[in-house]
Amino acid sequence: MSKEIDQDWVAVLQRCGLQVVEDHAIDALPVNSAFYAVNGVDVEPVASIPFSSPEAMSGLSRLWHAHCSRLSLCGDDGEFLIMPPGAGGSKVGWVKVKDQVGIDLPSRIARVTGSPEFIATSLDGRRLCAVSVEDDEYWVVVHKFA
Repeated sequence: MSKEIDQDWVAVLQRCGLQVVEDHAIDALPVNSAFYAVNGVDVEPVASIPFSSPEAMSGLSRLWHAHCSRLSLCGDDGEFLIMPPGAGGSKVGWVKVKDQVGIDLPSRIARVTGSPEFIATSLDGRRLCAVSVEDDEYWVVVHKFA
C-alpha cells in the first residue's frame, strides 16, 4: 500500500529542480537497506572530495553525475527514485522524480536543505548512487543489489 506524499516534501523536491512524477511513495528497496548500503561500517566511496577543495560542491556534482550515468540509474525517460533529502525524508520513502535541470543535483540539494546528502536508486531499486558527508569529505557511494 502506497502513501500520498506530503505537499511540503513535493515543494522541497521541486525547489531542488526535481519534478515529482507520482503523487504517492513507491514501494521499492527497503529504506533501511539503502541506509546500510550508504552508511554501513564497511562502506567505501567510489569517489570523494575534501570539504576544503576550492570547488568542492561543483566537483561533487560532477562525480555524482558521472557515477549515476555509469550505473544507468535513470530510466530511458530520465526518471529515478529519491528519498527526499533532509530530516524526515526516510519516513516518506521513495519518490519517483525526473530531474528538470540535469546537472549539479548535489549542489541544488545543498542550497535547499543545507547539505548535499541524498540517496537515489534506479526505478527497480537495484542500483543506488548516493552522496554522503563523512569526516571532512563528501563521498559518492554506489551499490548494486542482487
